[in-house]
Amino acid sequence: MELVGLLDAINYLAVVIAALSTFLIGGIWYSGILFGRKWMELNDFTEDSLKKRAVPMPVIFGGSFIASLFAAFSLSLFLGSAANLWFGLFAGFMIAVFWISTSRLITVLFEQQKFSLFLIHAGYDLVSYMAMGAIIGAWR
Repeated sequence: MELVGLLDAINYLAVVIAALSTFLIGGIWYSGILFGRKWMELNDFTEDSLKKRAVPMPVIFGGSFIASLFAAFSLSLFLGSAANLWFGLFAGFMIAVFWISTSRLITVLFEQQKFSLFLIHAGYDLVSYMAMGAIIGAWR
């Protein structure tokens, strides 16, 4: 299929919703509900240090949303027009585990980072990419 055909087949609303889903998942994942306290501890963050960030929150959230849009858009291209919910879930799983997590693991090993922090981030990636894949795959 040519690029024009690929771009025509994209459900752009599904891409935006998929990108927004990463914020909902991240809000739960990195809050006190799930792993927020452990994430703060592993990064030596305090409530005060998070409030005094060098980068303002609007820049962090804006940049994160743009990155999530790029990820959701490329995932939509990868899934193609014949995708469905199950293929989206499967593709999200495969991407998170075999591309993103392996790349993160290499960085963790060379930088000798805390493995439990890797597990928190890799878990977030897994849930986020499976959700994005499901949304994009199901919403054709």
